[in-house]
Parts: sequence; C-alpha cells; structure tokens
Amino acid sequence: MTTAVTRPHTVTARIDTPDHTPTPAVYTATVYMNTHDDNFDGYKPHHPLAAATRPDGSPLRLVFHASDRIDSHEAAADAAFEVGNHWRADDNGQTWPGDNIRSVSTGDVIKVTGPDHWIIHFRVDSYGFSTVPEPTTLVPLTDPRITHRD
Repeated sequence: MTTAVTRPHTVTARIDTPDHTPTPAVYTATVYMNTHDDNFDGYKPHHPLAAATRPDGSPLRLVFHASDRIDSHEAAADAAFEVGNHWRADDNGQTWPGDNIRSVSTGDVIKVTGPDHWIIHFRVDSYGFSTVPEPTTLVPLTDPRITHRD
C-alpha cells in the first residue's frame, strides 16, 4: 500500500552573477631622489638618482585612484609631490617616511605609471614639472644628503 505525501513546492536555483564592478583606475608613483652635488639646481640626465624607500628598505610606491582630481599623469605627479612634502597621504593612507628621507625637491624625478600602463618621468622644477627620458643612472639610497639615517 502506498500513501500520498503532499510536499510544499520549492524551487532551488543557483544564480551565478559575475562581479562587474570595475576595478578603479590607478596611478602609481615612484620618487627618485637626485643625489648629485648640485641636485637643487635641477635634474640633468647624467645625475644619479636613488629610489625612495620605506624605512625597512622596501620600495615606496604611492597609489592614487583616478578621480576628478587625479585625472592625468601630471596630476598624479603633483599628488606624489604633496605626499613627499608631508601635505597628505596617498589613497592607501601611506605617508612619506620623513624620519628616513628628505622631502621631494627641485631636481628629483617622479615616475608615474597610469591606468593605461603608460609610464612618464617628470622632473620636479622650481614650479611644476617637465617630462624627461627614463633615468639610467640609478644608485642605492645611501647618500647622507638624501637620508637622515644615523
């Protein structure tokens, strides 16, 4: 003998929805400190440059999300200059390691990689920036004019 059992109607469905949230476009900046004797007179292609690092020696990469304010490589370089002079943090909250490295100054070079993967190098001028070719003379960050390490 069989008995009829009434079951509630249920529907089980698995719906896969890919995350279509766009990844925010970012600019990254690396500051190269000019270690030449007359570095404050401006950058020249033969001047040695040292990449700014964190206190532990790891590379210092500043990150800026593309926005109304950061809408070009030059705007990202300007934001990196502001971080390098203790005026603000980057978009990840990273600040300039002021106890270890001098502030960003005339004669330094800022490398900016944009969301389009274009890389532009900017010389810090007394007012604003100028584009320069990729520096070729890179040295370790040990010069006492750059670092404040004892």
